[in-house]
Amino acid sequence: MFITMKHEMKQRYRVFRRGWGTYYYEDLVTKKQESLHTRDKDEAFRLVAAKKGTDKAPGFSLHLARVYWKASDPVGATRTWQHVMDEIPKLKRGDTHRRWLTAIKDKAFDPIRNVVVLETQAEHFLKVLEGACVSTNIYLRRIHNFALDMNWLPWPVIPKKRWPAIVFKEKRAITWEEHQKIVAGESNAELRVYYELLWHLGGSQTDMATLCAEDIDWSTRAISYARMKTGSQAVIHFGDTVAKILQSLPRTGYLFPQIACWKESDRGKAFIRRCRLVDVSGVSLHSYRYAWAERAKMCAYPERFAQLALGHNSTALHRAYARKAKVELPPLEDYERQHPKFTVLPKPPETPAQVVNA
Repeated sequence: MFITMKHEMKQRYRVFRRGWGTYYYEDLVTKKQESLHTRDKDEAFRLVAAKKGTDKAPGFSLHLARVYWKASDPVGATRTWQHVMDEIPKLKRGDTHRRWLTAIKDKAFDPIRNVVVLETQAEHFLKVLEGACVSTNIYLRRIHNFALDMNWLPWPVIPKKRWPAIVFKEKRAITWEEHQKIVAGESNAELRVYYELLWHLGGSQTDMATLCAEDIDWSTRAISYARMKTGSQAVIHFGDTVAKILQSLPRTGYLFPQIACWKESDRGKAFIRRCRLVDVSGVSLHSYRYAWAERAKMCAYPERFAQLALGHNSTALHRAYARKAKVELPPLEDYERQHPKFTVLPKPPETPAQVVNA
């Protein structure tokens, strides 16, 4: 049955109760009906009155919501974004912890450090993102999402679809010629061998730097290790070239004792310096990983083997690494003629030249 409302509510909404006792409201403009999820008449009218107030003065309703939120979370009245940034590294470990400590020192975050989380406007974040680098965009998203997950923020400051797109710099694989120039110009013997293993094994820079002699199974000529980034197991078999390199390295402990102690950034800087000296640009240590994947694809190395060697859990990751590999695909009909199960296609007729030669 329909229930008569106050004069002002009749202009837009009306409340009614279904046969099972739940109250609903109808928008007389859009004709849309929705449940109020209550069987209490007074509560139903209060909910519709609040909705009408929101329609008339959304700004005031937003302010009122903040007041209620602060009342339920006393610390929320003074919690700033600096507090949020200080809490995140406490939950991280290892390299991730160090990266967060570096990230929150970014000067781009200065405009919001002392801004109260509950008083943050979209303009505050847009000011941070104005002219910011890719890492600032990525870490601001993570800081924002952390505040949402911890219920320190009642709603998103910027809707998900309105965040500026993350545009990474172009990445490419290192070429054989560039690798040869880098190795030839490297005077540090340990670094030289390290770059050689990166080329042949395609591992990430940290995984290769922390390889141990115990990771090598000489009986099967395989190197097995757990990836630092994902924890997934990588298994790669090696040939005579890599075997010769490994035989020159320590028989116990780290294969690269000096490099294993370096930070990620230190290994990266040493590589960039060497690249500049030999006039190589546009590559990083991770480019060796792209190069391995592209070489594997070009020589038709089975994708499932490449996944295991790279320590990838999905085919999508390997396809992303090898997306630039240029492969000349042979015609399918050639494969069908060679396969014993396919007899549909006849063999091509012999040319006159072939008959004469025969």
